[in-house]
Amino acid sequence: MTRKLDLRTGRPVWHAYRAPSVPTGKLTRDIRTDVAIVGMGISGALIAEALTDAGHAVVCIDRRGPLLGSTAATTALVQFEIDQPLSKLARSIGREQAERAWRRSRLAVLNLRTRVGELGIRCNMETRSSLYLAGDVLDAPALRDEAEARRLAGIHATYLAASELQGQCGIRRQGAILSHDNLALDPRKLTAGLLHRALECKARFYAPVEAVSIQTGREEAVVVTAEGPTITAGHVVLATGYELVANLIPATDHKIISTWAIATKPQRQALWPGRHLIWEASDPYLYLRATADGRVICGGEDEDFADEVRRDALIAEKSDRISAKLKRLFPRLDAKPAFAWAGSFGTTPTGLPYIGTIPGHPRIHAAMGYGGNGITYSRIAAEIVSAVISGHRDADADLFAFPR
Repeated sequence: MTRKLDLRTGRPVWHAYRAPSVPTGKLTRDIRTDVAIVGMGISGALIAEALTDAGHAVVCIDRRGPLLGSTAATTALVQFEIDQPLSKLARSIGREQAERAWRRSRLAVLNLRTRVGELGIRCNMETRSSLYLAGDVLDAPALRDEAEARRLAGIHATYLAASELQGQCGIRRQGAILSHDNLALDPRKLTAGLLHRALECKARFYAPVEAVSIQTGREEAVVVTAEGPTITAGHVVLATGYELVANLIPATDHKIISTWAIATKPQRQALWPGRHLIWEASDPYLYLRATADGRVICGGEDEDFADEVRRDALIAEKSDRISAKLKRLFPRLDAKPAFAWAGSFGTTPTGLPYIGTIPGHPRIHAAMGYGGNGITYSRIAAEIVSAVISGHRDADADLFAFPR
């Protein structure tokens, strides 16, 4: 049912920090549940927590195990700013829909921060501002227009001219947009914390278990596993990230691309003022953040291919390029990589993911095409999928639905 991919290679920085282990059992017999979730990364964890909180019985399976897929490869810049600028997205899907998508993305980040606080999950979460630097997609005048588009949508944004940007942040660029209320966190600790909360609400976890097919009926769906036992559920959620394939999914403009990232040694005294999340209005764009202990995580150099062997062969070259770009941006930093890794992720031309019920399969729900907003979109997926399964209507579901 799912294409097997080498989702990441190298040593992501998050392995330098201990995350709580998540206990799983062996699936030795046929079982029944309200909802079966395939995938135990950040998306599966957020969805499991939302569904168990709503009172549903949940079973999660993963062919690797908790936290072992793409989640560890994320750089965890949890931003509401969608990859596609609001001004450009409005030209693609219309102003009203674009503004709704941006407002929902912002709400998702705020909701995530609130929920993590309510649950007391220790994941080094910090509220951060972000800087969107002028680049080859949006120059300084276009950034001014983008800031105005956000203001008209009810999203606060401050345009910084070149002199203000250099004076406040020490960055030499034509201009930037300053935004607020984004997040930086440890994605493995967050995922583990959410899964533990689901366990407290009687969720059941089995791994390694591989789903090979789903048989659907009017009242239920049956997940057939490679290990033999089946899982019968009222609903099935595919939270398999970038391994989702098209035998159940309708044709979309979703595609898989490759990305690379590095992390430096801790160096708190050399960090930029405000420790903003930083990304460029460029294609491909550079993106960076600081960790709680002062490392700098920096990624980019994305390329439009999914071949893992080719991707992995480029780790050294891409790491050098990213390190050099980081050094040019902040000459005081020691930009040498202490960690370097590569990964694959899904994206769409609009920057909006696909989330929702699979056409023709009302018992199966999926999420894919997260782009650079992975954790933010995972939160939106948890909200939409939980609403649908609970018999409610999510007002923004149409923005992300299959098809659109």
